[in-house]
Amino acid sequence: MSRQYGVISKEKALAGGRAQYKGYKDLIVYQLAYSLAMEVFRETKRFPVEERYSLVDQLRRSSRSIAANIAEAWKKRKYEKLFVSKLIDCSGEAAEVEVWLDLSLDCGYLPKEKHEHFVGRYDEVSRMLYSMINQPEKFCRS
Repeated sequence: MSRQYGVISKEKALAGGRAQYKGYKDLIVYQLAYSLAMEVFRETKRFPVEERYSLVDQLRRSSRSIAANIAEAWKKRKYEKLFVSKLIDCSGEAAEVEVWLDLSLDCGYLPKEKHEHFVGRYDEVSRMLYSMINQPEKFCRS
């Protein structure tokens, strides 16, 4: 099965046809973004106290923003351009997270294995978002 179904559950993909979503929480991209935000939260608890109001704050805020913007995009899906715009915002936040992760690695706060894990997963989020951006008609209602 191709990765084009990366934004819906496997069960819905196997059912064939157009997926019927009950809400944004059905989207795998939302589930992954939310899960990653929680992982980032737990990991940044180990960062030095002096980074609490700078690097930790930025990393947590941008990681949480992705899931929040996906939810907002979903609520605006009646308007395709607004939907796409919010998804582009999500993608920008994912790129920002990667910069903060790079800084965390270079400052010695994040182990290389964790950095690779997070960067790989945020890259996956970005690919799913761009799949949605490039095919908004699959998600927008008329």
